[in-house]
Amino acid sequence: MRKSLTLLAAAATLSTGAFAADYAIDPTHTFASFEIGHFGASVNRGRFDKKEGKISFDKAAKTGSVDVSFDVASVNTGTPNFDKHLQSAEILSAEKFPKARFVSTKFQFSGDKVSAVDGNLTLLGKTQPVTLKANQFACYESPMLKREVCGGDFETTIDRTAFGVNYGVDWGFPKNVRLVVQVEGVKQ
Repeated sequence: MRKSLTLLAAAATLSTGAFAADYAIDPTHTFASFEIGHFGASVNRGRFDKKEGKISFDKAAKTGSVDVSFDVASVNTGTPNFDKHLQSAEILSAEKFPKARFVSTKFQFSGDKVSAVDGNLTLLGKTQPVTLKANQFACYESPMLKREVCGGDFETTIDRTAFGVNYGVDWGFPKNVRLVVQVEGVKQ
């Protein structure tokens, strides 16, 4: 009897198309960028160029998972001396903590579209919960790759001091850092 129920459940899942698909991160369309105020006069911006990870997504069941890491030493502000300072032990300590990592815990949906992804961000060995709000999200058939691609543009604001990034707070640099994550994954 148990075997029959298991087979029925499997058949029902297959007939509705409800199963997760794996997506490979497209490195040319996936970046984590940051913005932080600079003495109230301007905004410093940068991004992490090297990344790796995996995505699983089930549109029908409205579930998914993300596990993505960014190489801290790949920080790129367009100013090499600033990049080195960000990599230093004073700020991101890239030598001691070479990866920043986001692991999802839950996908949120608005209708059929992902509206946010809850998860945990690890930076400098400290892990904090974050919610990445989707500014846009879509899946499409790529005319170049001849495969389905899903992706979106997400953002959140973190308190950097919760991760131990305290540099410049005493001088008036803000604690809050805006993170913008663009990601696209190619269905495998």
